[in-house]
Amino acid sequence: MADLAITPLGYAMGAEVTGLDLTRPLDDLTRRRLYDAWLKHVVLVFPNQNLAPEQHIAFSANFGKLDQHASQAPETLLEGHPEILVVTNKKRLGKPSGTRNTGRNWHTDLSYSLRPAKGALLLCKEKPAVGGDTMWANLTMAYETLSPTMQRFLEGLEAVHDVSLVKGIGARDPAIIQGLTSRNPPVVHPMVRVHPDTGRKSLLAGERVSHILGLTEDESTALLNLLNAHATSPEFVYRHRWQVGDIVLWDNRCTCHVALPDFDQTQPRLMLRCSLEGEAEGRLAEAGPAATKEQMIQAVAALS
Repeated sequence: MADLAITPLGYAMGAEVTGLDLTRPLDDLTRRRLYDAWLKHVVLVFPNQNLAPEQHIAFSANFGKLDQHASQAPETLLEGHPEILVVTNKKRLGKPSGTRNTGRNWHTDLSYSLRPAKGALLLCKEKPAVGGDTMWANLTMAYETLSPTMQRFLEGLEAVHDVSLVKGIGARDPAIIQGLTSRNPPVVHPMVRVHPDTGRKSLLAGERVSHILGLTEDESTALLNLLNAHATSPEFVYRHRWQVGDIVLWDNRCTCHVALPDFDQTQPRLMLRCSLEGEAEGRLAEAGPAATKEQMIQAVAALS
């Protein structure tokens, strides 16, 4: 604890955490300090960590309950460890990886489900010589810099999130596509979220939003284009250049992110991700506006 240092990396968000060996359990004081730093800096980078799967899982559990990835294809998970999603362009089981194009458009993890992720912890195991960066956008800053008039307008709107808008899904195995869409029918979420820990409001924007309810197609398209361009403005973005051994924790409740394909695809890239289970929210697009929290929980269970 005495050697723990937290150094800001960017204006919008991002801090590097050093002085910790994440292969060892955290004490309560360190856990609390890290959680507070996470809420403040939104994205935390822990460099030079050589974690086995069990250690990755144990460290991730300090920040919340782990998602068992019921929304994902079973073949994309690490054998024996359903808490870990394997994000790679390397072949798996003799076939092209179903996650080789994961994250190629701006998105909030699992916004196409009734339980968007609380956060995630992504560990870099192999990387190309150059490129393969990830960028995060601070959606709280994006919301707070809108005009008060636009803020009030957005707070009354809901939008439909659709897994079929995941970029690169067309390049996946047809069985994986069918599985993703059957497990994840379109869902409705408010355009503005309230962070359960900080109470601050943020946009729920991104390129996996199909349309805004109550608007014409032209109105919806124009507004989504405006909001997505605003939310991903450079002043709201932190860009991470990965090094092997980096583990990055981000708050999915107030960010969106994109994995850049700016690297030689013949070079291996291997990332392991634990996701933190979020709260039940939203409703199925076909369910109408009156779903209760209990109905939402039941719907989540039905999708798993």
